[in-house]
Amino acid sequence: MSLRDRINDDMKAAMRAKDSERLGTIRMLLAAAKQREVDERITLDDTQLVAIVDKLIKQRKDSITAFTQGGRQDLADKEAAEVRVLEAYLPQRLSADEVNTAVAALVAALGAAGPGDMGRVMAAAKAQLGGQAEMALVSAAVKQALAK
Repeated sequence: MSLRDRINDDMKAAMRAKDSERLGTIRMLLAAAKQREVDERITLDDTQLVAIVDKLIKQRKDSITAFTQGGRQDLADKEAAEVRVLEAYLPQRLSADEVNTAVAALVAALGAAGPGDMGRVMAAAKAQLGGQAEMALVSAAVKQALAK
């Protein structure tokens, strides 16, 4: 079953269960996917859908930080609930050790040395680890590997 089919099935289940919060989050995800398909005139595959889910989660986490700092815990809780729904559509994430190992292998394969190669290594890491690891964790691992 493709990720798109799973999302659609979950939307139908949320409608039947009258779970308005979950339904709203799933509809928002489908709207973002449809918007990208229309803008770029493509049909998204599972990898591209995971990238959209990652982007939406990052936006929600940024909002949680802003709402918490602004004293709006009610809105932060709503965003956190959306993050939990969206995280169900992500594949199993790599651990920090696995990310460090993969980044070290990439740095060695590319012959990268020093902070000047950060962009080149991040581009390769995004292509290889996209959807499998949080990019903030990958970025920190790349910085650490290039600092050696």
